[in-house]
Amino acid sequence: MDPECSRLLPALCAVLVDPRQPVADDTCLEKLLDWFKTVTEAGPSLLLLQENPCLVELLFRVLKAHDPHPRVLSFSLRLAGLFAAQEDCFQYLQQGELLPMLFGEAGPLGGAAWTAPTVRSGWLQGLRSLAQHPSALLFLADCGAVDTIFSLQGDSSLFVASAAGQLLVHILALAMQSPAEGHPSPQGCDWPACAQKIVCHVEDSLHSTATPQVTQALNVLTTTFGHCHGPWTQGLWVRLSPLVACLLEKDPIPASHSLMDLLLSVARSPVGSSDCGLWETLAQTLSHLSPIQAGPLALGILKLQDCPQALKTQAFGVLLQPLACVLKAAAQSPGPPGFPEGATGDSMTVDTFLSSKSACVGLLCQALAHLELLQLLPQRPSPWPQAPLLRAAVAILRFCNGSAAPTSDVGGHLCAVLAGCVRVQRAALDFLGTLSQGTGPQELVTQVFAVLLEYLTSPDSSPTVQVLKKAFQATLRWLLGSPKAPSCCDLDPHTQLFLRELLPVLRKRLCSPCWEARDSGLEFLTQVTRHWGEVPELTRQLLRDPESYVRASAVTATGQLSSWGLYTTPTSPEHPEVQQESLFTELLHILSTDSEGFPRRAVMQVFTQWLKDGHADVAEDLEQFVARVLQVASRDLDWEVRAQGLELALVFLEQLLGHPGSRCPYAVALPEAAAPATLAQVLQALCRVQLFEFALRALFDCDRPVAQKSCDLLLFLRAKATPCGGPQEAGASPDVVSVEAALQRWQAGEQGQPLGELEPEAVMAVLRSMDLEGLRGTLAKSSDHIEKSPQSLLQDLLASVGVLGENEADCY
Repeated sequence: MDPECSRLLPALCAVLVDPRQPVADDTCLEKLLDWFKTVTEAGPSLLLLQENPCLVELLFRVLKAHDPHPRVLSFSLRLAGLFAAQEDCFQYLQQGELLPMLFGEAGPLGGAAWTAPTVRSGWLQGLRSLAQHPSALLFLADCGAVDTIFSLQGDSSLFVASAAGQLLVHILALAMQSPAEGHPSPQGCDWPACAQKIVCHVEDSLHSTATPQVTQALNVLTTTFGHCHGPWTQGLWVRLSPLVACLLEKDPIPASHSLMDLLLSVARSPVGSSDCGLWETLAQTLSHLSPIQAGPLALGILKLQDCPQALKTQAFGVLLQPLACVLKAAAQSPGPPGFPEGATGDSMTVDTFLSSKSACVGLLCQALAHLELLQLLPQRPSPWPQAPLLRAAVAILRFCNGSAAPTSDVGGHLCAVLAGCVRVQRAALDFLGTLSQGTGPQELVTQVFAVLLEYLTSPDSSPTVQVLKKAFQATLRWLLGSPKAPSCCDLDPHTQLFLRELLPVLRKRLCSPCWEARDSGLEFLTQVTRHWGEVPELTRQLLRDPESYVRASAVTATGQLSSWGLYTTPTSPEHPEVQQESLFTELLHILSTDSEGFPRRAVMQVFTQWLKDGHADVAEDLEQFVARVLQVASRDLDWEVRAQGLELALVFLEQLLGHPGSRCPYAVALPEAAAPATLAQVLQALCRVQLFEFALRALFDCDRPVAQKSCDLLLFLRAKATPCGGPQEAGASPDVVSVEAALQRWQAGEQGQPLGELEPEAVMAVLRSMDLEGLRGTLAKSSDHIEKSPQSLLQDLLASVGVLGENEADCY
């Protein structure tokens, strides 16, 4: 421990136990515990207590206090557990009977402070830290702590109840780590006493008629099989599996969710691969649960690596049953081709659909979400029923928008229940988009595009922008997944016809009064334009949209379209021979004048990408392009714009240095050890575009990310220039006085005065004289690295109660 921290500890301990002093808040106490945990992990706890006796005195004084504050008592319990985690320190604390007084019946268990959940939680966490060695097991048995943990499983605080269950699992695992001789028998007759007690308690809870007790037992077992993989878990399951199976005979099944979690946890553990009875229990559970309960279990079974095929077929049928009911209600065949047996929609599923709107919606959304996840898994069932799933997704969407024509009572009920249901529409559109990864008959694909067009066209989608956004996303996935013609990269004729029908719809969406609709339309347009020869002029008009998010999307869209050669500068309607201003000029105007940051950031990203791609507007006059962009970016108040400007400057520098992949039309092919004359050409180009001034000014930026990027750029340049030798070799020493004077003024905050004409040799001399590596190390530290130190924390705690004098604590 740091000597200064040791000096401050006695005063801090005195403050914590002084009832006249305000108690530190939970955050400070948590930070203290984190620090003590770090200290105890780094060295012996016994030595720490011997060198700082005030810590043991703190624990004794908290126990003797008439009415200790719950936060301080909880802190003390957890601190004692940290110290006692090491066995020699445990024995040291036992000598003074401190641990029984803290964790035994004579401690806080019977006091008024026990009513506070934070004290009960601290007691459990302290024991969790303490239980790391055999001596701790004997202590737990002697002080009666295990019985208290049993009672805390049903605590009113969910955090306390959860911690109690996890602690029981930890104690059980610790007890079984070193059995007396050999592997423990399945009957458990040779198991340690502590383990026997916990298992007997679980058995009693499984026999209970009270659902909460059954839930507690199942949760303990779920955690056990999820975290413990020793041979003893086999015996534990042999002993308890009959009791678990008996739960299926009850109506209703108690704690069904916890039961499913347990069965899946056992199936994923080493026990599952050796117990055939487990698969029978899973099959029985699937058949006993309601459709809404069985869905998560079915998905969990299908995710298992080693599982009997019959059980997988049964589980897949459970997931498909709701969609089979939809197909039947839509007067379509729910059976062949595609759906396996058992997915015909049983009476229980139909009853769920008819019971209430919430049950119907919940079951459908759950089935769609589970099938969407399953579609992406490598272990999904094969053959995959692509065609019936497509029909079901289209049918659900048509039930929701009212275009379905049902011929049965169930179909009429679904029409009434699902009409305008946003939740189901979003789930169905997500699922339909996922199905684009497969193939299907052309007739079905045509139906898919038709229903997507209905959703993109419908005015009902406007108030529910999330549905419209999902429709755009699903449409994009189907377009990008469409088969290509064999002789060219164009889309197939059916998709081209769909695109022609979509064009007027997209024009309408780009004029929507809702900015989210315009934004979604722009995002969609940008993605599909590679396959589309016609670009709406509205894209450019949206550069002046009143909503900043839309302007930013329009900037990105027009920039990408221009990069792909799909955007030309429009002409004036009155004077076709006269072209309007170039896109570069318009985007530069946005960068200079837009009041919101999002569009300006988008412009900088577009310009950077143009520079990387060798865009025509860039290649026309590269230096003028870079100079104009950096001049505007340097004055921007948004640090992200300035940082992006440095990114652009780095791309320009790399291109001048002739890095592989550069598309710069006049990039100088500079070898690793470039000739001084060639380097001089590069440096002169950097001076002409005022890159040095931009980077050096950014080096003293008040926003740390900007300064870091500038430092990295200048270090990169200095490293590339170093092999060429210093400028002194070529002649007289450069005049660096004016540059260094300007940098000193900038560092002092006076950044108004420009550098003016710069000589490359002077700039390089200044860069070589600067400690850029040290600056980068300083910038890498967080702004509060001093305040995060343990010493600072102790000082702040003491200063908050006036123990330290004036100015002795960090102020932040």
